[in-house]
This record gives sequence, structure tokens and C-alpha cells, in this order.
Amino acid sequence: MKKSGFAKRSILILTILVVSHSQKNTIAQERFNYMPSKTGWHEAMDDDNICESKLESWTAFDNVLEREIIGHLKVPHNERSYSSAVHVSLMDRIVMRVEKDSFPKPRNGKAYVIAHRGAHIGIPENTLAAYRKAIELGCDFVEIDVRRTRDGRYVSVHNATIDAYVDGKSGRVSDFTLAELKQMNIGNRVGPSWENERIPTFEEILQLCRGQIGIYLDLKEPNVEELVSIIKRYNMERDIVWYIPALYMDAIMLVKSNCYKCVPMPDPGPAKNIEKVIELVHPRVISTDMGELSEDYVRIAHKNSVMVFTDDKKGTVAEWTKILNWGTDGIQTDNPESLIRFLREREK
Repeated sequence: MKKSGFAKRSILILTILVVSHSQKNTIAQERFNYMPSKTGWHEAMDDDNICESKLESWTAFDNVLEREIIGHLKVPHNERSYSSAVHVSLMDRIVMRVEKDSFPKPRNGKAYVIAHRGAHIGIPENTLAAYRKAIELGCDFVEIDVRRTRDGRYVSVHNATIDAYVDGKSGRVSDFTLAELKQMNIGNRVGPSWENERIPTFEEILQLCRGQIGIYLDLKEPNVEELVSIIKRYNMERDIVWYIPALYMDAIMLVKSNCYKCVPMPDPGPAKNIEKVIELVHPRVISTDMGELSEDYVRIAHKNSVMVFTDDKKGTVAEWTKILNWGTDGIQTDNPESLIRFLREREK
């Protein structure tokens, strides 16, 4: 029987993908030192042996793959033929393999250290100073909270309002322009040495973290397309994990359809939801907290080749020991310095 145009095209695409992916891995690992161990988070970033021109073949591969995957992922599920659904499922697995390549090994023992709002003990939270401290400590990720200003810029503020951060002012972050927010002193409440700390823009955070540390992006507002556009300008799609509760599946799918290289990190909620979320999203990592985490939770995720990041609750050695004994892959904490010390001691 004569093959349809779609079938011929699918076979050609998949052949190209298999060959190109293999070639890309070989070239990257043997010739160009892909994901250099001394930086880890970004393709060839800050590696003295790398010239920008050497990335051209990778970029060509990525552009072809991205066009094909995004084209198929944007087709509504109820409009896909069986062959198209199979094709997308295979592409999802290819994407997951690409995402897997973007995870270097943890820097401190066997678990990733995620600095919640930066390393902010004695430092204003969600500031460049807190993120610099996390980099200095050797954390694997900084957690940031992204919100939109009145004039359409993006800044990192945990709360929806500025009330807890600024003396004499109140209101929602979205009520102020970036210029107005930049005039606010958010360090004064922590101490006089932080008088000059200001609310950072998303771009400032990307510039600071690029090539030095991963970003755990807590999506406070569903402005996916605009954030993806900014991230792509910095070539940091694989440096960021997107924390999005699985209840907001539309936002997760927006990340996938707009950026195949981006790494969505859904929070499935209860353990009973894990396999369904994995089936829908094909994530590399999922996120949870101590209210849901258990040994069985981790076992289900690992059975499906998915990592687990969790928020700690007490931030104690006893709690961290339990988390690690369950096999959890990453811990988000307000005390990254103590966690790193604990992990290093545990490895001795």
C-alpha cells in the first residue's frame, strides 16, 4: 500500500532525528566537551576551549527538531490521528532524553541543593545578593518567584504585594512600574548594609546565573510565552526548571509547545497522580513537599525514570536524613549552607 505523505515525512523526520541525535552526542562529548563539568549548566559556557562557531551544527539540529516537535505538540489531542499521537509520544521521549543531558551531577553529594529565594539568611530574599551567595556556596539551583509589573516587565518577588519588603509603602507588584519598584529600598528591613538592594528583573537574574547555577522558576503568574521569549534570548532554556502545579496543565503544555528544550517540573500533588502526570507531561523531574513526599512517592517516580525535588519543612538534619534515605534527588531549603555541609559530611 502506498504510504501517505505524512507517513513518508514521519519516517524521514525520525530517521534524521535518530542519526542527528547520535551525531550530536558524539560531537558534543568527544569534540566540544558538551556540558563542561566545570560549569555544568550551560552549553559550552565559560569553557576556554570552546569557540562560538563550534555551536553552529548544534543550533541547526536544535532548530529543525524544535520546529517539528512544536508543530506536532500544538495539534490538539482530539485532532491527532493515531500515527500522529505515536509520533508525538516518540518525540516526547526524545525531548526527555535531551532534557536529561542538561542535568549535571549534584555538586554536593547525591542530592541537588536548591536555595529557596536565594541564600537569604541575613540577606534580603529574592535579591541579586542572595543569588550571588547561593552561587558562592555551591548550590545547584536558586529558586525565584516571577511576577509582572504594571508596564509589562518581570521581577522576582515572592509575595503578590510589596508590603512585607518596603517601609511606608503597600500595594500589589502589578500596580507599580519597574521604575517605581526600582526606587524601593528592600534591604533596609534586613540591615543597613543592604540599603542599596533593589528588586531584580528577570533579565538581571539570568545574566547573573548564566553558566554558574541553575534556576528553579516558581511560576506565580501564567505569562509563559513572554518568559520563554526572554529565556531564549539568553539561550538558557535548559538551565531552568519550571515549577508548575499539575492543576495548571494548560500552563505546563504552553511551556512544552513554546519551548521543547525547556524543562517543565510539574507538582502532581498526591502520589496517586504521579503516573498520570508523567504520561501527560513526560517530565525529567517532578516537585513536591513534605506533606506528600514518602518513600513510595519516590519509588513511583524513579520507576518511571523521573527525579523528585522536594521542599523541606523543618530544615533539620533528621528531616534531611529521612528525605535522602527515601532516595529523593533534590532538596529546596532556606538554609542551603547547612544542607551543603550536611551532604558533604554524609559523603565522607
